[in-house]
Amino acid sequence: MELTLWTYEGPPHVGALRIAASMEGVHYVLHAPQGDTYADLLFTMIERRDRRPPVTYTTFQARDLGGDTAELVKRSITEAVARFKPEALLVGESCTAELIQDQPGSLAAGMDLGGVPIVSLDLPAYSKKENWGAAETFYQLVRGLLKDQLPAPGFTKPDPTRWRQEGRRPRVNLLGPSLLGFRCRDDVREITDLLADHGIEVNVVAPLGARPADLLRLPQADLNVCLYPEVAGPVCSWLERSFGMAVVRTVPIGVGATGDFLVELGEKLALEMSLVGEADRRSRLPWYSRSVDSTYLTGKRVFIFADATHAIAAARIASQELGFTVVGLGTYSREQAREVRAAAQELGLEALISDDYLVVEKAMAEAAPELVLGTQMERHSAKRLGLPCAVISSPLHVQDVPARYSPQMGWEGANVIFDSWVHPLMMGLEEHLIGMFRHDFEFVDGHLSHLEGASGPAAAAPANGIASTAAGTQSRLDHGPGTSQDNEPVFTAGSVQAGGGQELGLNWSASGEAELSRIPFFVRGKVRRNTEAYARDRGVNTITEEVLYDAKAHFSR
Repeated sequence: MELTLWTYEGPPHVGALRIAASMEGVHYVLHAPQGDTYADLLFTMIERRDRRPPVTYTTFQARDLGGDTAELVKRSITEAVARFKPEALLVGESCTAELIQDQPGSLAAGMDLGGVPIVSLDLPAYSKKENWGAAETFYQLVRGLLKDQLPAPGFTKPDPTRWRQEGRRPRVNLLGPSLLGFRCRDDVREITDLLADHGIEVNVVAPLGARPADLLRLPQADLNVCLYPEVAGPVCSWLERSFGMAVVRTVPIGVGATGDFLVELGEKLALEMSLVGEADRRSRLPWYSRSVDSTYLTGKRVFIFADATHAIAAARIASQELGFTVVGLGTYSREQAREVRAAAQELGLEALISDDYLVVEKAMAEAAPELVLGTQMERHSAKRLGLPCAVISSPLHVQDVPARYSPQMGWEGANVIFDSWVHPLMMGLEEHLIGMFRHDFEFVDGHLSHLEGASGPAAAAPANGIASTAAGTQSRLDHGPGTSQDNEPVFTAGSVQAGGGQELGLNWSASGEAELSRIPFFVRGKVRRNTEAYARDRGVNTITEEVLYDAKAHFSR
């Protein structure tokens, strides 16, 4: 265990809380001290829900440790059952409460709670994390509720094509979506509509929106769709082993994966699907990838770090559908590290498996990407490095939980991804062009341009402040702290930041900084680093415009 400022995942009891909050009729009794009740904010603030998560905290304090905290647990369980009347009860402990070893699950198992199903959660807080806790909780809940339906040993596995003999439509379960997942609500809607278009019904969606009674209906489906392996992987594997239920494991994120998902469904259900031209009809991404405009994106360097599901999907979309060059791929999901390593190997990369955001930030800087696809952690790191970033995975913040419909899966999800990834690069180009041509007559103070009747500096100044920023940079260039042999202002290392740090001992002249500022911001850091390396190798102390051009020619060979 280590102290850190940011973390990709919380402790496993937060994962259990996600499952409880995602479902209806489930209550969670959490043995925890007063300081461990912060998790409520994750749902009311980030998910913007209108109600608290269904959790009762024992909330013991330091003075309680000298007494009988086990009695506090029993009292809290009794009161929670009487007040909330749950259809299923989860009982567990936080990482702090684990140290006092009250074993609240065992205490609950020995209580008479009127027949309420009890799921005791033993989540090792110091060796596992949030996604594992969510997966384990969902697995234990499904296994506990379905134990009376387990078929006898040697049973005949159900045929996924039995819907034909029964004279009905095929039906499937969508497993894995939960609160604090990335766009899960909209993904479920998109995939439900996609399946309906092909004559497939959804039997149960779980855990999001499901009740315990819904979980009892899971075996009635013809197969399970594992939408989010981080949460549903263990449940799908158990249902496959114990009930013989087939599983579709292709995650439909991106045009290619959505097509593969439908093909896998059709094969396992023996359902004929007409997919010819569907991608072009339903998504704008295939058209754009074939257009002339897309050539601007070809070869753009992209760094990807997210949960395993979204990282693997992003790598496929970036490399196969948008023509990007993936220069970094990694995940914090250690349980799915093998899959990410395999995806990275196909791209000729070594996967980064880490839950240290500083390690990820260092790898990001070394890769010198032009676009970052990651979590809210990578958004902060990319901002410090002056790089555009699109958030593609949890952990997320409130701006990544839009009120509008914004899926990641299916055909519409491909459209959303297209907008989210391409716009930062396009807007970066626009900002660069505005800065490059800021001295053109269109940007001179007093020029009317399209602003009818406007006059004066205030009216002519661009609303987005880009020109004023450029002017401020020029002002700094014109009033630097020193001069070169050509009477140019000279800037010591760090005097002007343009997308990357500088090594002490190197100076940039005004002409060098001015020319550097004309380079697009999303590659400016790499150009600065290359130029400084070129200057160091040749013993050049002052980097002028000519040195910058020489370095460019050197690295272009």
